[in-house]
Amino acid sequence: MDLVAIAAQNYGDNPALVTEKETRTFNDLDAATARMAGVLQSKGIEKGDVVALSMPNSPELALLLLALLRMGSIAAPLNYRFPPSRLQNLLQPLKPVALVGPERLTEKLSVPLKLHAEKVIAESSSSKLFSEEFDNAATGLSAQQRKTPVTVIHTSSSSGTPKAALHSFGNHYYSALGSNENIPFAFGDCWLLSLPLFHIGGYAMLFRSLLGGGALAVMEPGTPIQDALGRFPLSHLSLVPTQLYRMLQNRETLKNLQGLEAILLGGSAVEPVLLQQASKAGLPIYLTYGSTEMSSQITTTPGPVDTITAGRVLPYRELSIGPGDEILVKGPCLFQGYLSGKEPLLETDADGWFHTGDTGVLSPEGELLVTGRTDNMFISGGENIHPEEIERALCSLKGLIRAIVVPVSDPEYGLRPSAFIETSEQAPADNDILEQLSREIGTFKTPVAITRVKAWRFLPGTEKIDRGYYKSLV
Repeated sequence: MDLVAIAAQNYGDNPALVTEKETRTFNDLDAATARMAGVLQSKGIEKGDVVALSMPNSPELALLLLALLRMGSIAAPLNYRFPPSRLQNLLQPLKPVALVGPERLTEKLSVPLKLHAEKVIAESSSSKLFSEEFDNAATGLSAQQRKTPVTVIHTSSSSGTPKAALHSFGNHYYSALGSNENIPFAFGDCWLLSLPLFHIGGYAMLFRSLLGGGALAVMEPGTPIQDALGRFPLSHLSLVPTQLYRMLQNRETLKNLQGLEAILLGGSAVEPVLLQQASKAGLPIYLTYGSTEMSSQITTTPGPVDTITAGRVLPYRELSIGPGDEILVKGPCLFQGYLSGKEPLLETDADGWFHTGDTGVLSPEGELLVTGRTDNMFISGGENIHPEEIERALCSLKGLIRAIVVPVSDPEYGLRPSAFIETSEQAPADNDILEQLSREIGTFKTPVAITRVKAWRFLPGTEKIDRGYYKSLV
């Protein structure tokens, strides 16, 4: 099934890829990716080959990824912000036949074939078209299509050690179908590609566009999101909490956000005070919980919300709560496994459930509340301490914006909680914060120390706070 060709048949001259300089239609996308696939094929790249790509979001990267999809090759987009030594470590288990990226990067890495993106684009203007017979009249996916590998996308692990997750065509296809059923993305819509294409949330937008007919707006590399808001006819936007917090501080940016139809907020825990600010400003916030392993969204709210919830399970996904309140998932969106050795490694229990390592509870109405991570929990004096519970309590206090709680050694209890916090001018003194917190959650869970943070340290290439870094400071 050639989704690019099908999208051209269905949506023709409707906008597909929008930049500040030009708009490419779905017909343009069909022709450009066919020529680009022809160039890649002439370089010896074949169906089933792994091709790594390391470059920032751009129309060229989107076209390359779609060209590889049409060829049946496996695209492995990598975090271009990583230093060469780290990229080389990621390349080893991938065993790519080629690496596409800027010359200044590829020259420092060891791969069989180095392709410079600019040259591939230039050659594609006069290349032969790639063509292969597809059954585009078929409805639904065959068993083979469901399992055909198409991407390797690394997790943005909170431990700082990404895992290479193999996804099939069916994983991305059903993920996009279910997402589009909840938040329609069709002709006339324009979604800013604000998340990197080397992460699952960014790559998933390509399938959503091809299946729904909505256009993707692509910024020039290095353009701040708040600047892009006023340059495109946007209707939809994906953000992580850190990005939204920054945008709420700017009046002009806030005005642009208020004109959107949907703002999909996920990627990490959302603090109640942030959601309240966004709701008060009239922003259409949809909260979501997802993972690389489940090909992006798992649960999402059916409409804008003003209270913390991860929403309900989307179509083509299954979710249950297991022992220890761990969130378990399965279904056609579940990835093929982590690359490890000759075969991808997918560990599920006897009933086929994948254990996410996240914890949560389901309401009687089927609403999911994500409560934390099993690997963040620590034992203090024989009691289980969940840092996320303390973080939520801290952020419920006036003037506290964000918090990270980590364990610190204690001679009597083994470990005790210690907090790093970001505050506004309205925040009370540290002693007052601890006193209020003690009344809210009890003395035992109250941090033994508070450290105020002006600028957070994030995991490379993400907007996730590097919890491991703060653990190392105590």
